[in-house]
Amino acid sequence: ADVLIFPGVGAFETCMKNLRELHLDETLNELVLGKKKPILGVCVGMQLMADFSEENGVHLGLGWIPGRVVKLDDIESFPVPHVGWNDLQVLKESPLFSRTGEMPHFYFDHSYHYTCQPEFVLATCNYSSPVVAAVSKGNIHGVQFHPEKSQTNGLKLFRGFFKSVAQC
Repeated sequence: ADVLIFPGVGAFETCMKNLRELHLDETLNELVLGKKKPILGVCVGMQLMADFSEENGVHLGLGWIPGRVVKLDDIESFPVPHVGWNDLQVLKESPLFSRTGEMPHFYFDHSYHYTCQPEFVLATCNYSSPVVAAVSKGNIHGVQFHPEKSQTNGLKLFRGFFKSVAQC
């Protein structure tokens, strides 16, 4: 494959356990870190790129983009899980958002979120406070939202990602 899509639905611990038991973590490390294959992680697929997650205990991740995954703050007017549509604040130019406009609208469904250094954050959304919505480091990209459920903006995000891969 020229490019990888790392989907995610489910719990961090179970996803990592399955990757390790099937030795897919080793294969992914070889492809993504060794061969520099472009990858797009979606929701838990993005979270697995962190050093660790605090979901149901502390669990090691792939460690591709330094950071951790923590529970969203449960505030009365911002229930957890965060389910629904939010505008993004795109902070950096990226092929992911090259076709979506300045404040694109995407669909979210999550209880945990990625925290990392600002240098890796492409976009945030406001959910009681800024929440990381997209990260990137070299050939590694991730989004907390679900582009596959985000209608036209989701298609535009995928098109921008695939076009950038084709140009390489």
